[in-house]
Amino acid sequence: MADNPTTDFLGTRLRHLLEHTDGAVAHIYADLGLPDFRPRYTPIVRLVDTQGPQSIRDLATTIGITHSAISQTVNQMRRDGLVELRPGTDARQRIVHLTDHTRTLLPALHAEWDATNAAARELDAELPYPLSELVRRAIEAMGERSMHDRIRAHLHTP
Repeated sequence: MADNPTTDFLGTRLRHLLEHTDGAVAHIYADLGLPDFRPRYTPIVRLVDTQGPQSIRDLATTIGITHSAISQTVNQMRRDGLVELRPGTDARQRIVHLTDHTRTLLPALHAEWDATNAAARELDAELPYPLSELVRRAIEAMGERSMHDRIRAHLHTP
């Protein structure tokens, strides 16, 4: 991959890594008879399963992605029959609940999540630096100084 202008960018490499991981997980879901369950549903289902119904805002905050991204994912999950949206105490608030259908999927999902976590630990052990730790630290570092600020510091326009 060295000296290849199409793969030398960090974003390209990260997307490639994500394609590998999400593709593998999606394939496992299909193997388990869950071809419509998407890897991006996992953090939402896990949180609502373990902590009970959640507002979209709370899901976004806990997972660490934008309100818009969570809202779009939850709407797709609703169309797929995996969650229900109910009004919260504030009329603008929508609370995400798992459907009975999703609850029937939980044993298979728990097995997949355990297997994926074991595979990730195995990958971490094969690498000179654990990927999970490296990603965590990179996110922390960008929280202290954004990638935007880092790029601007190096940008010299004509």
